[in-house]
Amino acid sequence: MDKNTLRAFALIFLILVGSQYLMKPSEEELAQAQRQQDSIAALESQAAIKGVDISKTEELSPVVSDSARIALAKSQMASFGDAVVGPEQFVILENNLMKVKLSTKGGRVYSVELKDYKRYNGEPLVLFDGDVNRFGLRFNALQNGAPIETNQLFFTPSTSGTLTASGPEVPKGKQSNIKFNEKNPGTPVEANMTLRTPEGAVVQYQYELPYNSYFINFKIATHNLSKVATVRNGLMQLDWSSHIPRQESRSKYGEDSHTTVMYREILKKGRGDVDDLGVSQDSQEKIEGKTEWVAFKQLFFSSILVDKKGFSNSDLSIKTEVNDSTAYLARMTAALELPFDGAKMNNNYDLSFYFGPNKYSILNQNSDLEFDHLIQLGWGIFGWVNKYIVIPVFNFLSKYIGSYGIIILLLTIFIKMLIFPFTFKSYKSQAKMKALKPEIDEIQQKYGKEKAMESQQATMALYKKAGVNPMGGCIPMLFQMPIVIAMFRFFPVSIELRQQPFLWAHDLSTYDSIVSLPFAIPFYGDHVSLFCLLMTVTNILYMKYNSEMTGSSNAIPGMKGMMYMMPVMFLFMFNNYASGLSYYYFLSLLITFIQMFLVKRMINEDDIRAQIAKNKKKKVKKSKWQTRMEEMARQQQVAKKSK
Repeated sequence: MDKNTLRAFALIFLILVGSQYLMKPSEEELAQAQRQQDSIAALESQAAIKGVDISKTEELSPVVSDSARIALAKSQMASFGDAVVGPEQFVILENNLMKVKLSTKGGRVYSVELKDYKRYNGEPLVLFDGDVNRFGLRFNALQNGAPIETNQLFFTPSTSGTLTASGPEVPKGKQSNIKFNEKNPGTPVEANMTLRTPEGAVVQYQYELPYNSYFINFKIATHNLSKVATVRNGLMQLDWSSHIPRQESRSKYGEDSHTTVMYREILKKGRGDVDDLGVSQDSQEKIEGKTEWVAFKQLFFSSILVDKKGFSNSDLSIKTEVNDSTAYLARMTAALELPFDGAKMNNNYDLSFYFGPNKYSILNQNSDLEFDHLIQLGWGIFGWVNKYIVIPVFNFLSKYIGSYGIIILLLTIFIKMLIFPFTFKSYKSQAKMKALKPEIDEIQQKYGKEKAMESQQATMALYKKAGVNPMGGCIPMLFQMPIVIAMFRFFPVSIELRQQPFLWAHDLSTYDSIVSLPFAIPFYGDHVSLFCLLMTVTNILYMKYNSEMTGSSNAIPGMKGMMYMMPVMFLFMFNNYASGLSYYYFLSLLITFIQMFLVKRMINEDDIRAQIAKNKKKKVKKSKWQTRMEEMARQQQVAKKSK
């Protein structure tokens, strides 16, 4: 070995020794490292004692340093450790209807603002917002079995791209806005959130917001996830929870009585009915089987997550807020399961979100999903009346008329004209009954209470001979009742009336208070609704005029008092309901009152009596029913004589 080589080795040795000496940690650095190790040990000890998931370090003692928490979380997250910390950025996808803010923390939808709507106090209407809401996948790390929640991990944002090539990253900064191109609005805006591990495993959320739509196309794509993660029973959990903020002013029959979790199952023989967890109560439901969609529903707005193939199993819950002063109505959660095939390199899930209004014309666009069931229009015939008569007419009029008070007036006139032929027959039948009343009174006096069967038989014979149908006044009511009940269901849930003023009512979707009382009257409330008051007065006048027209108030003892009890009950019931409903009933009663006044002058009582007299002269063939009634009366008389 020559001298140069020896000098080189000696120099290398000196450099190594010198570097170790110079890079030796100071006493302060050694103490800091020791404190961190002690913090980690304390954290692990607390977790063992409390039985807390070690990854949820926020549930442990606050005295543990942040660096220790991060170090422990990284070690527990194994391959996902690098995603434990990172800068939180926001990407806003915007079309003409809404702004959807995405967060890199969890890669999730952070908030949704609907542009065309405002809260009751004039603030922007945000369906949900902030870290109190959660959305993410849940699985276990393959290395140590620790639970991994993607909601707590930091994703990398990009504006386009595929699973393996994430595309151009969003510029560094707190927030980026991806807005639709006004010159070419048909092109949807897109963004991806990607989570990667050193082993090449990828979890990616792909968002696509079309123009003029409340739907977001949402895809979950995984690549080589089985290299670093494992799931139980081939099912990966998707957690979704949200604090539902209050959007409307408080009222007895308002938001609180319409906020719930709704869902639709997929059965073996087809899709099932839409169901819910109930309102104004804490509730939980485990669904073993496929669920097509889950909705966090409010009175006028909903957030819906859809999987047309069906989530494998679902665990749904709602916890209502009992404090009146809270800004939130309820906390809703959905633990949904997605099938995961560990043998496949890629597992993809094609889902979608709906963030928008509970408006029938919008929800019914995807009729196969039956989103329209979110609007409680009534079951059976009542729902049909709303869907096929009321809503189409309402929407048609709203195209040409800006005032919803005028629209309700025209809608009421249209409905009254529609059922007027039946109403006219009812009034005519009542006039005939009034003309026969003296003869009916004679029959009742003749037979008395002891011979009720004979009295009934003679009365029915009189009706038959005079050509009068005693049910003629009731049958038209069968056509009116479905409309009355349908309107009762339509107005309180109609988003078209939301925040629409008319006369003194500032909002037709809630009560119209003209006087605030310093106290609350049981079942009535702490205010006076003028439309409700007008409806009650008109109802009483209608009842009075109708009884005078038909002479029915004196037919039954105590009937007069009972007759006025119903309007008073309506006064208490409707004082807290939507003013649009009270306004409609007021108009309906007013028009009915006018119709009765006009019909009374159209119907000549002398002509009716002449027609009845003419009918009496005709030979009437007994019906089978009348024959049976006479036979029953005869047998009853025979039985009495035998005693």
